[in-house]
Amino acid sequence: MTEPAAGKQQVELVGVRIELPHSQPVVLLRHPLSEKYIPIFIGAPEAAAIALEQQQITTPRPMTHDLLVSVVKALDSQVIEVEITRVDDTVFYAELVLANGARVDARASDALAIAIRVDCPIFVAADVLAQAGLTLNENGDEVTSEENEEVDEEAEMAKFREFLDDVNPDDFSQQ
Repeated sequence: MTEPAAGKQQVELVGVRIELPHSQPVVLLRHPLSEKYIPIFIGAPEAAAIALEQQQITTPRPMTHDLLVSVVKALDSQVIEVEITRVDDTVFYAELVLANGARVDARASDALAIAIRVDCPIFVAADVLAQAGLTLNENGDEVTSEENEEVDEEAEMAKFREFLDDVNPDDFSQQ
């Protein structure tokens, strides 16, 4: 992972899932340090574009995202990173950052479909991670604050038990 600038965190694109019962595609981003996930609901065409690229399936003709990548290359530039800049309600905003420093406004779903094609880093603004980041359990369900407190208590108890296993009465004698 590249070193992010202040105020933004690098994330990994986990993949596209279908959120039931509404069959709404959602792309999942994961912040590897905090293990928080950012779900972004996207359209079916963008979900297909991301999934096809993840599965390394090539289409007979270029898709829209492939075309844009080719145009950027033909103009002697490249997309060097994607940044999810903000979220308003449930709408995520993104920018493509080009090699010349230009920033191009984009829908998050399109930016992610391009990022996966050019294999560039994906960043989220720190406030987006704080606002939209979720902690998920092994079933993929959101962990509530009460469950987080239980996990913290269990971790503290495990540390205390470990301490008790290693403690010796002589450790408490005054010298």
